[in-house]
Amino acid sequence: MTGVTGRADAAGRGQTRIADRVVAKIAAQAAKEAVDERPGDAAAPRATVTVHRDTARVRVSLELAYPGDIGRQCGAVRRQVAQRVRALAGMEVPEVAVQVERLHLSGAGTAPEGSIR
Repeated sequence: MTGVTGRADAAGRGQTRIADRVVAKIAAQAAKEAVDERPGDAAAPRATVTVHRDTARVRVSLELAYPGDIGRQCGAVRRQVAQRVRALAGMEVPEVAVQVERLHLSGAGTAPEGSIR
């Protein structure tokens, strides 16, 4: 404590702990923001995290539209998740694993019914 005011110095005040489920929600929302085009019937992205001190390891599961550049979309998800968790939770994110659960065939570029490819 310092002086007469009764205020504790910075080291004596403690620290804020952000729950793992909050970090997971941030990551899932960031993944949703990062995907260019989500199919209408696609489930919302889900995320699980492992937090150790100021570091979060994230695993995101999502569904994507196909055809599309899957690698580019997964890279965008990794970047967005790492940036948003860093900005909102103040945690470093050295690893974001992206698991594509399902690909949804989009209407564009598909062969008409009855044709042979």
